Amino acid sequence: MKKYILNLTLFCSFFSFGQNINDALRYSQSDLGGTARFNSMSGAFGALGGDLSAISLNPAGSTVFANNQAGFSLRSFNVNNKSNYFGTVNSELENSIDLNQAGAVFVFESAEGSDWSKIAIGINYESTANFDNSVFSSGTNRNSVANYFTSYANGVPLDYLSNYFFDELTYNEQQGFLGYQAYVINPATNSASNTEYYSNVPAGANYYQENEYVSTGFNGKITFNGAVKYKDIFSIGINLNSHFVDYTQSTSFYERNDFNNTSTDYLVKRLRFNNELYTYGSGFSVQVGTIIKPIKEIRLGLAYQSPTWYKLNDETRQSLAAVSGNVNEELIPDVADPNITLIYEPYKVRTAGSISGSIAYVFGKKGLFSFDYIMKNHEDIQLKPNSDFAGENAYIASVLTNSSEYRLGAEYKIKNLSLRGGYRFEESPYKNGRTIGDLTGYSGGLGYNFGKTKVDAAYSYSQRFYDQQFFSQGLTDYSTVNAKNHNVTVSVLFEL
Repeated sequence: MKKYILNLTLFCSFFSFGQNINDALRYSQSDLGGTARFNSMSGAFGALGGDLSAISLNPAGSTVFANNQAGFSLRSFNVNNKSNYFGTVNSELENSIDLNQAGAVFVFESAEGSDWSKIAIGINYESTANFDNSVFSSGTNRNSVANYFTSYANGVPLDYLSNYFFDELTYNEQQGFLGYQAYVINPATNSASNTEYYSNVPAGANYYQENEYVSTGFNGKITFNGAVKYKDIFSIGINLNSHFVDYTQSTSFYERNDFNNTSTDYLVKRLRFNNELYTYGSGFSVQVGTIIKPIKEIRLGLAYQSPTWYKLNDETRQSLAAVSGNVNEELIPDVADPNITLIYEPYKVRTAGSISGSIAYVFGKKGLFSFDYIMKNHEDIQLKPNSDFAGENAYIASVLTNSSEYRLGAEYKIKNLSLRGGYRFEESPYKNGRTIGDLTGYSGGLGYNFGKTKVDAAYSYSQRFYDQQFFSQGLTDYSTVNAKNHNVTVSVLFEL
């Protein structure tokens, strides 16, 4: 297998016509991850602290720990996707198990007489997003994927599609190259300067189409935390976060038509178009936060999450195979498979930052109620360098908007047993509210304190609808996906 490193100009062409808005949003959104206690209360911990995952929401929360603590969490991640494409419904189930969280906090009491009563430092790893996912869509359309290839080929000289190597072409030209080499499209004339193309797929037919989407990987974060507490009134903290991304996506699109060819001309009967994308890289972000206790029962929290600045790398592979036939026979497949991996120059993504406000009511040692409000500004998402992505950044600003998230959590203790529950609602990042819909989630769980060891378990459920568009142009129809997540998390915590 050959690999080619391509310059930024070619990369920009690829990224501009890829699903770049989805890619940028992918790294701006996160799962409800972390410890089982955090999950069971739907992450409503901004004013509470005292939990390893709560630190990732409000850095001041580490001063709430009474003792040194270490722990880890395992998660069973389950997603059920039900797609609807032109009335045909399909379901796909994906399951995986991951190390969701691992970390430790160390608490130091200040010298007697100091108003700064406590210092805490911590380190924590969390899987902020599990990318293991699969969606299968099928249905009958009146629009052929051949229009995808003609839309890219039109304007490209035939000489480019006939005599150039795949890695010498821009992304637009590559799509035309694949369509031409697999005989899915034909030139209007055989002149080397020809720039007009037409479909070799019969018009006016019904096109049965399938799209299989599979992704794997994760987005992880290591947090380095420091916080101080002033008397028993307020705490302030800071997080320095190191992010890392490993994401693989593959799609396979199949089409066949019901056209009864009664001529001797060869027309495409069926085809398969495969695409692979591998993205990897790292990023950095900062958080600051405070927790105030105005009276014994009330906790107030305020935190700021900076954007994450990522430096990412993309590698892609593509192939197209088509079978043609006429009234007499069917030909062997025409295969356009360059058999190369294209490696693009690194690019940068700035994700959305957020601000959170929280309030909690704690009634003694019996239990608590907590509420969090989080606002994300998705309009600030940018691809860089901006000079190369100005058009796409303008598009992002025009279709994305601020989104609000609401979290409610409760806990009640019966001796050493804790019962917990939660609810969350996250608004769509899109102005139309449909491309990615609102998310609604519920959670519950319990925990038992054995003294020096605590064991917690949580179940969380969430649902959202979104539109999955297979291609950026030519064939822009989409399937509507109903995504349901069922996750189980188990945590073991140790007092040190």
